[in-house]
Amino acid sequence: MKKAIMLALSSLALTASLTGAAFAQAVEKPDLVLGVGGKSLLYYLPLTLTERLGYFKEEGLNVTITDFGGGAKALQSLIGGSADVVTGAYEHTIRMQAKGQEIAAVLELGRFPGIVLGVRKDKAASVKSFKDLKGFKIGVTAPGSSTNFFVNALVAREGLKADDVAIIGVGTGLSAVAAMKKGDIDAMSNLDPVMTKLEQDGDIVVLADSRTEEGNMKLFGGNNPAAVVYLKRDFIQKYPVTTQRIVNAFYKSLKWLAKATPEDVAKAVPEEYWLGDKSLYLASVKASAPMYSKTGIIPPAGMKNALDMLLQFDPELRDAKVDLTRTFDGRFADKAAEAK
Repeated sequence: MKKAIMLALSSLALTASLTGAAFAQAVEKPDLVLGVGGKSLLYYLPLTLTERLGYFKEEGLNVTITDFGGGAKALQSLIGGSADVVTGAYEHTIRMQAKGQEIAAVLELGRFPGIVLGVRKDKAASVKSFKDLKGFKIGVTAPGSSTNFFVNALVAREGLKADDVAIIGVGTGLSAVAAMKKGDIDAMSNLDPVMTKLEQDGDIVVLADSRTEEGNMKLFGGNNPAAVVYLKRDFIQKYPVTTQRIVNAFYKSLKWLAKATPEDVAKAVPEEYWLGDKSLYLASVKASAPMYSKTGIIPPAGMKNALDMLLQFDPELRDAKVDLTRTFDGRFADKAAEAK
């Protein structure tokens, strides 16, 4: 009995020692600026949850979030040095590599884009396929953002060029809703809760929906990574402990979200995210639930789908040598899973 007790105490001491060693690693850069384009969108729900549930603080991080009108502007903040880390579209890591900028995703937040393309109801009868969008004014969160890429890829399939449609930045939230309701645009590529509201209000007819597995199989043939956490590669190399803590915090949110109900989510986010209608927000969360990553890891097939989508409309990429293995660094997600 005495021997068993001594062995148990020895095991506890070893565990405590290992745990202490892990947490003894100092966070090299605890104060961070994080850029995002449309924080209230469900596309970026894991970010809001990480902030609101206190996971950044649990990991010893003090994160200041800067919210931009779209993902392209968040990317610019990283390239320009005003942000340390971004939650944005995976496609940006591919496009930046082609431009000689080493940007890498370290965690997948969304396995599907969650983007919906809807046509204004009074125009819907004339649109039988994507080629019928020629000449349309199409609202996106911001030019150069993933919602813009989505439109470009879909119209390219029907032989149209990117400039065959007029892309107009309408932002996120109520500004996007207002643009459609006022008739400023003919169609919109945007995210929830914006698109669910317009659909429920009868303002649009959905032409393409990437929120579900079925929708993504139809559009892309499978997984197409969406929102990710990405950083400059030199940041990852210089601040590996900080990078791990960032990934740990977001990974906790993915695990929380996997078990949460729409009501749980509504309670966790600011009420202004509801767009004045809680039932609408609950419906939006339910519609978008399938799109969130289960593991935080981007599968190779998903990377290829994302590249293939960009190749349909981006001439710069056709001549570029893109090493997809350098667009995602899964080491930190693996360690976060082990710790969990």
